[in-house]
Amino acid sequence: MLTSTNSPIVAAYMAKTPSSAAMHAEASGHLPSGIAHDSRYTDPYPVYVARAAGPRKWDLDGNGLIDFYGGHGALLLGHCDPAVTAAAQAQLAIGTHFGACHAMELGWSRLVTQMVPCAERVRFTSSGTEATLMALRLARAFTGRRKIIRFLRHFHGWHDHMAFGVDNHFDGTPSPGVLPELAAEVVLLPPNDLAAVKRAFEGDPDIAAVILEPTGASTGMIPTGAAFLRGLRETVTAHGAVLIFDEVVTGFRVAPGGAQQALGVVPDLCTLAKIVAGGLPGGAVAGRKDILDWIDFDVSASKGREKIKHQGTYNANPVSAAAGIAALTQIRDGDACARATAAAAALRDGFNAVLAEEGIPWAVYGEHSVIHFFTNPDGADVDPQAWDANAQPVAVFKADPRKQLMAKLYLAMVVHGMDPKGPRGAILSATHGEAEIAEAVQAWRLALRMLKDEGELRH
Repeated sequence: MLTSTNSPIVAAYMAKTPSSAAMHAEASGHLPSGIAHDSRYTDPYPVYVARAAGPRKWDLDGNGLIDFYGGHGALLLGHCDPAVTAAAQAQLAIGTHFGACHAMELGWSRLVTQMVPCAERVRFTSSGTEATLMALRLARAFTGRRKIIRFLRHFHGWHDHMAFGVDNHFDGTPSPGVLPELAAEVVLLPPNDLAAVKRAFEGDPDIAAVILEPTGASTGMIPTGAAFLRGLRETVTAHGAVLIFDEVVTGFRVAPGGAQQALGVVPDLCTLAKIVAGGLPGGAVAGRKDILDWIDFDVSASKGREKIKHQGTYNANPVSAAAGIAALTQIRDGDACARATAAAAALRDGFNAVLAEEGIPWAVYGEHSVIHFFTNPDGADVDPQAWDANAQPVAVFKADPRKQLMAKLYLAMVVHGMDPKGPRGAILSATHGEAEIAEAVQAWRLALRMLKDEGELRH
């Protein structure tokens, strides 16, 4: 525990957030580890937020934070976007669950099929995890095959097919609660290795699909380029399998039509969540009609086959649909993606300038509106303002084993008024402006100086 280190950073964090400490102490009596999501686990305790607006949020003690987590990437339009809020509030007043079809599910699906290149049909779910689960089931039914190719470090939710090979169990062994027989149906390959994909297909005729994050593992932490995607598209097609882009984060963020529009490579299926529902709970599988037809009653009956069953109490929930329509309409008709991307570029440049000025051989990288921190655990000779992530071997992007350093880095950033995506990076919105960027750059400098003062970084 960091509380046993006598760290001034930890002391400053605890002095600033006593109400969060008290609430977490109580929450620990009701919730495992006192949290509802693994990524919120924080030593000594997480921040509890009371309210948010635009690019900012405020904790229980009234401390303002520039928000660089953005609802885990769901809030491209920032917190409490007026149009999204108004749409959700209006729907709340007339019904939250009809237990029946409603007009908004048509309007919502129409926007998805208009905006997303692969989307001939759409099926709504309640989350991104449900969407990737359904995408795999569709691919297996469509091809009549069993196995799925995944890439190490790519994240696709928490269901059994995806619960290993992301931050541990890189050998493909199952994590607790996952059946070994199911894990054996997953082929785990190194990121960006097209030759490995080809060998897998050539050695195994039972591969139904390939699924990946199109911008790279953890939304580009390990970057993936368009050339790899084009080669993957060709290879998957040649072997009669299904190519699935997990666009749960990148959908409607990288471009109005997602990474597939920006990179010019169209998958057979894609999975969506987060932005698709305007920051409310909701997800979707979208893609080719002939694959989605496996959920269709009439098509399945006409072909004499059993359809894929798919229920879901909150599929296309009216409030999520209303918020999703309001958000997607703005993204389609406006420049939200471009503004978020520009803000991220400014933040990357500012953070790297600070690293150079402070003599710290780290780098901040990323594309579009997501940035990542490269903390250089191997001590390589790095020029922050010239380091090219796309030119690095995959092995460079390993997790930093200096857990105390990484934990203190996050706490120091919070102490100085920003809430990043843990110690790993940041996700920006269209509402982050010059003031937020300037404040964050100064907070980054002060946080790094705190780490220096504690001897965590070389001077």
